[in-house]
Amino acid sequence: MTHTAGGRARLTARGLVRRYGGIEAVAGVDLTAPPGRITALIGPNGAGKSTLFDCLAGTARPDAGHVLLGGRDVTRLPAHTRVRLGLARTFQQIAVFPTLPVADNVRIGAEQQRGRHPDTRAVDAATARALALFGLQDVAAQPAGDQPTGVLRLVELARALAGDPRVLLLDEPAAGLDAAQTARLVSVLRGLADRGMALLLVEHDPDLVRELADTVYVMAGGRVVARGPVGGVLGDARVARLWGEAAGAGDGRGRRPAGDS
Repeated sequence: MTHTAGGRARLTARGLVRRYGGIEAVAGVDLTAPPGRITALIGPNGAGKSTLFDCLAGTARPDAGHVLLGGRDVTRLPAHTRVRLGLARTFQQIAVFPTLPVADNVRIGAEQQRGRHPDTRAVDAATARALALFGLQDVAAQPAGDQPTGVLRLVELARALAGDPRVLLLDEPAAGLDAAQTARLVSVLRGLADRGMALLLVEHDPDLVRELADTVYVMAGGRVVARGPVGGVLGDARVARLWGEAAGAGDGRGRRPAGDS
């Protein structure tokens, strides 16, 4: 998987609003995920983070505002079209095909490579690279449903990356990972950013956010209430209070199982 300067793309939200009944789950959010950077989105449960992700990915249509991918307005484009344009995501709740082998789950992503109609050889090569990236070769032939949560997180990531995206949305990517898997995740995500990919992640582990993120956005009540470089934002007392609310729903170490955000 190679990512050249010409393949870079910025993901931008402008004034996004998403309503459910009379409730604004996302209330006028502006956000930018630039190429070559890792941007984190944090906040307590119910802040609207996952709803925002759905609007960015195309699985939910915003009631107002715009989503731009590489300067193109994709607000009204469906999720599968955004995938073809180079936007990939993982999910808060693991989404794999349990009866298919791990390799076939990853192959689905490779078959959706952006802007191309890859032949079998190209799909095979992309699948093999993605499996190797996360050390999944030994379980490639095994049914995905037989794998533990941590492995399935890596399968989802491998599937997303097999399609050679320009922008990657990660919804709690470290949930369920052990220390070794988390270290591999950190290494891979840093490498992707170094090669020009734009990454936007929701994460509840403060140590991981500090280690990975260049910029942090803080959501509460559907709005962005703080944004800026990771050190300054996480050092803010108001953010620390909100972060404490989020961590309080977890396992006492900052990292928690996936849940509503």
